[in-house]
Amino acid sequence: MENKKTVDGDTLEKLLYLSRLSPESTDLATLKKQVDDIVGYFEILSKYDDSENPYDAYPSTQAEKLREDSVVAGLDIPDVKKVTENFMDGYFQVPKVLGEGA
Repeated sequence: MENKKTVDGDTLEKLLYLSRLSPESTDLATLKKQVDDIVGYFEILSKYDDSENPYDAYPSTQAEKLREDSVVAGLDIPDVKKVTENFMDGYFQVPKVLGEGA
């Protein structure tokens, strides 16, 4: 014989209150069976090992392998102008991305 957990009447009444259902709006026998089935699903899920650390799925970094946080000189404007011909008044000219054809 299977020892299955079930929900008692007091707990079912509290669930009805929390879910804002009234006993008149539903068949209590059907609702109790559905809640007992849900509790049974949790018993099935609890059999699986959940001791694995979920953060193991992501790559880790070590602080000593990161670059140093040091200030370095940026590019001078004459050097930036050498990179592209679409540079004027301190801005890069880029293709239009909004409007028609986007």
